Amino acid sequence: MLREIVLDTETTGTDAKNGDRLIEIGCVELINHIQTGVTFHRYVNPTRPVSQGAFGVHGLSDAFLADKPVFSAIVDDFVAFCGDSPLVIHNAPFDVGFLNMEFARLGDSGPPQIDLGAVVDTLQMARRKHTGASNSLDALCVRYGIDTTRRTKHGALLDAQILAEVYIELLGGKQTSLGLAMVEATEPARAIASGDGPIAVEPRRLRNRLDPLEVSQHAAFVATLGSSPIWRDYVSENDGE
Repeated sequence: MLREIVLDTETTGTDAKNGDRLIEIGCVELINHIQTGVTFHRYVNPTRPVSQGAFGVHGLSDAFLADKPVFSAIVDDFVAFCGDSPLVIHNAPFDVGFLNMEFARLGDSGPPQIDLGAVVDTLQMARRKHTGASNSLDALCVRYGIDTTRRTKHGALLDAQILAEVYIELLGGKQTSLGLAMVEATEPARAIASGDGPIAVEPRRLRNRLDPLEVSQHAAFVATLGSSPIWRDYVSENDGE
């Protein structure tokens, strides 16, 4: 099972090294490249003003952020949600730079710095696949026909959800998710929203993506291939259960 976290942030400005702060984190869980519906979302009080340029992008005002928790109050929930799963980020140096800056502000009590080399950067993926073209998130949505009409301003969670769709297209499209694999999913899917409470992990179960008719039809087909079909060298007897 492959678990990945698609992540986006919003900030007070563009320069983490000179005082700008993180104000929103949005994360989307993927299992085997499929969105599970499990998310993490927090707004953060940056304890400094939001620049006019940044406000024009995301619309998060100083007044709105004033009663939100500071980063130190939400970092444990964030780290617990991500675990050791790979992060998927568009223009990773920007978001990782802000996260590592926030971690560094916490001193010895903060989490270890994120290794940029271990992050999947979808901007770099897009540049390799579409050399010379515009590879902003908006441009990729147009290229792949991904609906962005629900988005009037940039928001970390919505952008992470859109990025998850773009990421799948960069990997080769929706057909990459159509295998016979088992997919781990929550029943029902849970969303960790912008509340300040602790994370409550609901029980998970394995869900087969094939219905019983498809399983029986596949078994009948394999039975026509003789006593030792090569198929059995690659698929176990229990793969359809």
